[in-house]
Amino acid sequence: MPRFLPDDRYQRVLFLSFLAFFVGSCISPPYLQFLLMQHVPTVLAAFLLAYLSNRFVISRLSFTSIILFLCLHTLGARYLYSYVPYDVWSQQLFGFSLSETFGLERNHYDRVVHFSYGLLLAVPIQELERRYLKLSLAMSSVLAIEFIIATSASYEMIEWLIAVVFAPAWSEQFLGLQGDIFDAQKDTALATLGSVLSISLMAFAERWRTKTASCA
Repeated sequence: MPRFLPDDRYQRVLFLSFLAFFVGSCISPPYLQFLLMQHVPTVLAAFLLAYLSNRFVISRLSFTSIILFLCLHTLGARYLYSYVPYDVWSQQLFGFSLSETFGLERNHYDRVVHFSYGLLLAVPIQELERRYLKLSLAMSSVLAIEFIIATSASYEMIEWLIAVVFAPAWSEQFLGLQGDIFDAQKDTALATLGSVLSISLMAFAERWRTKTASCA
């Protein structure tokens, strides 16, 4: 088996499933001119994950979280985040429109992905900090949340620069502002909220396991 793929069978199957999903998402995309810009970070992240998975111990929970986030981003990259047709899908699958049912005035797929960034990636970051930097639960929790905040804010700035330089005519659509001048701030806040939630859940689970073990 090539060293490019994870050694762990579960992670290998999951990674190959993501690659198949990624390739399928690139077939006849509605906005081909923006696909490369959207997928540069996707490809880099996939290569980095495959590389790290054979050199560091990554739990199945963390690996699954990373793959799930990459799938959410891949879907957003195919349609551009502002145009992911989740209303069409919900109408076809369940017979109702999410936007009409909940009174949504914009496409919120980008909000979901930014929240998921913190929710899904804070735990792998904390895991690496605890395992390889030997940090305490409290310190690794704080640093994992700070990492999500810093990278979220940095992504917003990089995305803005790319839009201004490479797609000025489509900058608003590429950035997914949808008329909201505070879009970047809200996205960063949602990523922060997601990280706080997931880190809090993991801290609670850790304390519960410790308490259960001490009582056994």
